[in-house]
Amino acid sequence: MLSVPLVFQIIILLFSVIIHEVSHGLAALQFGDDTAEKMGRLTLNPLKHLDPIGSVFLPLILVLMNSGFIFGWAKPVPYNPLKLKDPQRDTALLAFAGPLANLFLALIFGLIIRIISATSLFVSLMPFLMFIVWINLILAIFNLVPIPPLDGSKILFYLFPSRNLETILSRYGTILLLFFIIFAGNVILPLAMLLFSLFTGIYLG
Repeated sequence: MLSVPLVFQIIILLFSVIIHEVSHGLAALQFGDDTAEKMGRLTLNPLKHLDPIGSVFLPLILVLMNSGFIFGWAKPVPYNPLKLKDPQRDTALLAFAGPLANLFLALIFGLIIRIISATSLFVSLMPFLMFIVWINLILAIFNLVPIPPLDGSKILFYLFPSRNLETILSRYGTILLLFFIIFAGNVILPLAMLLFSLFTGIYLG
């Protein structure tokens, strides 16, 4: 699956994280906050979203290390909670919009893979399609981890509103996230493989 040329891996990852961030902005707009729209961030133009470390350097290092676990990020789309109709609820919902967009992409391309498998048409595209599904599953699962500043933390704070919990996780979020990244493969990869099989009908052994 990772036989996709490096340049295409980076491109697929880049646009996947851009779609993730734009989805946050579109959700915020639906809830009354036009901050991202006014800043020109509701676009797929990579130049508006590139983060030198998260969009280029880190993915490149992970690919070159053949880690089997690749991820990255774009510049976060800004939002103003004061403009949201229901700040607490809508913050959680717009946080969920990013991972949901990645899951939707994985599902759509998973269905395309199933069609190709059934018809034997455009078989040469399979590695690229498989990588699209894979990277979007990784992004969705990783971002749902309830550690700040990941999207999952905003959902957690809404479901379990505790000032102490939010303070502790926010204070030690960076350290916790670093530890999680080190051991993330043991959690994320099995779940991603399971979802990949469900979406595409292809088992990754």
